Parts: sequence; structure tokens; C-alpha cells
Amino acid sequence: MLTVVTEDGSTPSGSSLLDEIGREGARRMPAVALEAEVNAYIADLVDERDDKGRRLVVRNGYHQPRQVITAAGVVEVKAPRVNDNRVDEATGERQPLSSANLPPWCRKSPKISEVLPLLCLHGLSSGDFVPALEQFLGSSAGLSAATVTRLTTQWQADHAAFTDRDLAEVDYVYVWADGIHLNVRLEEAKACVLVLIGVRADGSEELVAFKDGYRESAESWADLLRDCARRGMRAPVLAVGDGALGFWKALAEVFPTTRERRCWVQKTASVLDAMPKSAQPGAKKAVQDIYNAEDRDRAAQAIKTFVQLYGAKFPKAVKKITDDRDQLPAFYDFPAEHWIHLRTTNPIESTFSTVRLRTKVTRGAGSRTAALAMVFKLVESAQQRWRAVNAPHLVDLVRAGARFERGRLVERPEAVAA
Repeated sequence: MLTVVTEDGSTPSGSSLLDEIGREGARRMPAVALEAEVNAYIADLVDERDDKGRRLVVRNGYHQPRQVITAAGVVEVKAPRVNDNRVDEATGERQPLSSANLPPWCRKSPKISEVLPLLCLHGLSSGDFVPALEQFLGSSAGLSAATVTRLTTQWQADHAAFTDRDLAEVDYVYVWADGIHLNVRLEEAKACVLVLIGVRADGSEELVAFKDGYRESAESWADLLRDCARRGMRAPVLAVGDGALGFWKALAEVFPTTRERRCWVQKTASVLDAMPKSAQPGAKKAVQDIYNAEDRDRAAQAIKTFVQLYGAKFPKAVKKITDDRDQLPAFYDFPAEHWIHLRTTNPIESTFSTVRLRTKVTRGAGSRTAALAMVFKLVESAQQRWRAVNAPHLVDLVRAGARFERGRLVERPEAVAA
């Protein structure tokens, strides 16, 4: 169908023709995906029949149209309806189709849900959402001040539930710890967000704890770890973090059996900061030789080489390595497939890098609780994209006490138990 376009590329309605094309495509693609999903669902259950030979799963027209806010704007979606007359033998309830593409409750795409807390952290008030996003999305549906306020309240409730959840049924074998400094309406100028991310026995990564603290102090970390222990958290086998003494002092107090591992990325940055720029390229290569060594013995030799090369001129930089010579190579006692994960606190840094870049100091009204809840929702969204560690089946062996030398399994859990 032909559309009248003005010289500046806009349509009579005032929107760009390119935007109109994009929204039309955004409207059609969900329809195609939903049709394909329903067709595949029915095809898989075509043999399900009742006593009279009639099919139990059949098409039944369409649901009422629904408006969904997407990154391409507000699109109208008309989902196919399915009559699923199968009954669960255990509960006696019917088993309706639950669409993975368009859940019954969905009114906004996940991307929009991620944008809203970001805008709040930037200082945008709830009353400014409609004028800020209406022009971009083509509609203000679902973005009223009341809606945003309700979402903020729900985020705080979700964060509170996360903070109080029971940890007795979850086993975190590895944990990464770091203090993230975000300029997001925290009450103390030197406040930061203390973060724990853990690896479960099945190899999946999960946010363990998320709480504000003061300067990454030992007491702040101890308070967080004590709370985790109170809720049933078992002592991890290995904890990975930077050189901040506060965390390690708290860890020794709350989980004394947990082994320590320093983050090589932060350690390298600390070493180079103690050297002139002219010496940094060579020193960086020497540090890399340590943590990329094939085994603990070669790493120890690389440390000796580093001391010989730089000990006389830069003793403060060398001391940063030698003081942690026992903790830095600790990852060699674990599966080689896990070394890439255990060398650094990258799971935390990569998650918070975009959050840190997109937040700033704001003067608008806002509470500490609301700010933390918004950051929590961003991390929760990012968590859905985290992948399991390499060789996840080996994580359970680490918890069972299996021994690894040069990254290879030499003693199975059965032998340990015997």
C-alpha cells in the first residue's frame, strides 16, 4: 500500500516512514513466531486422543489482541488460542499451552524492563517517563507515572525477598567477591555495593548476595557473610576476590575453611600502578607469564624471574606479588577447565561494567532502598544470560573433595571417603 511521505521523510501522522516500517515488521514477526510455536505444539501432540478417538489438542481461534511495549515501539499482538483437553493424572488439572514467546502476563519486552530502572538511576522522575518515551516508542501505554511507581515498589519487594531467601538448599562451590562503586543515590559518599556471585554444584552461575557497605570494610563484608551463613549457606571451597583486606579478614572469620584466591586482573593493575609507564609493558608480560604458566611449579619459577627482573628497582611492585605468592596460584589445585574462571573476578566486573557506565550522581529525590532495588533488577536481568562454567560436571567433584594436580583429576571422591 502506498503511503504519502513529506520531504523530511515523515508521514501525515508525524512519524518517520522508517519507524512505521519498523513497527509493522515488529507487529508481523511476533505473529509468525506465535503461529509457528502453536503449530509445533499441536504437531507434537497430534496422537493425544480421548476414548472416542478425538484429538485432545486443537486450534481454537485467537485470543483478544494485546498491546505489548517493545524496543521497536508499541505493537498489537494477536496470539493463537489452543484447546488443550489433556489432564494431569497427578493433580487432575488441565495442561494449557504456556507460550515461551508471549507469556500471559507479558506487556513489556525484557529490554524495556531493563531500560526503566536505568532511567530511574539517571534521575528521571516517574512523571517524566511518558514525555521521554512516548515520542520514541510511539505510545505512552503502560508507561504512566503510576505504572512506574508500582514497578519501583515491586522491585523493592523482589530485592527484599532475594535478601531474605533460604540458602540451605543451595550449594555454592566457588564464589567471586567484589565491592562495586556505583554513584547511584547511596546515602554515604564512600558507600559501595558488596556483591557475591557463586557457582552451584551443577556449574551454573548465580547471584548470591547483594548489599551496600562502607568502603569494603571488614565489618561490612562480615555482616554480609554472617547473614548468608545465618540463612544456611555452606562454606564455599574457594573464594576469588581482589586484594582488599576487608573481605579476606571477614572470610577467615565466617568461613575459615574456604580457600583464598586473588584476582589476577586487579593484581596486575595494582602492580603496574607502582611502576613508571616505561616499565609497565615488560612488567605486564612478566606478570602474564606467572598466571598463564602450565602448573604451580612453573608459576613459582615465573615469580622468581619477576623478582630478579624488578626487585631492585621496584620493590613495592614486587612485594604486591610476593606477599600473595600462596594465594595467587591457588587455582592450579582445581580442574584445568575452571582455571579461566578462577583467575579473575570477571563475572562480577563484566556484569557491572555496563551498569557503572550508565549511572551517574543525581540530585533528585530517591532512597537508598529504591536505588539498590533498581540495580538489583539490572543484575537479575543480566543473570539470565550468564553461562555455566566449563566442564560443569567437575564442580561436584571439587565439592566432594577430589584432588587435582596440574588441573587433572588424580583422586576420585570415593577414594577420599575411604
